[in-house]
Amino acid sequence: MLFAFAVGCGGVREESIQVKNADDPLATPRSILERYSQRQALGSEVAGFPKLVEDVKKTDPARGEVLAKGFEEIQKAAPPARAGIAKDVLAKIK
Repeated sequence: MLFAFAVGCGGVREESIQVKNADDPLATPRSILERYSQRQALGSEVAGFPKLVEDVKKTDPARGEVLAKGFEEIQKAAPPARAGIAKDVLAKIK
């Protein structure tokens, strides 16, 4: 009887889940620009702009420059103009 119980229990099946790192350095900047194009206000993410630009420049210097200029323009622009700038930058880096 004890043997039947021990054989019947297969135990806990474990599975490992692999989480892939984002390989696209433009994923986060695109997300931020998309929110700005929908008229979201600037937030604390502004402090991370230099790092985002640096990461993009490592893989695509031309897009990194476009992104750097775009982020700079967005920060300097009046709130109503930011959405248009964000849309333009998104179109250029896609």
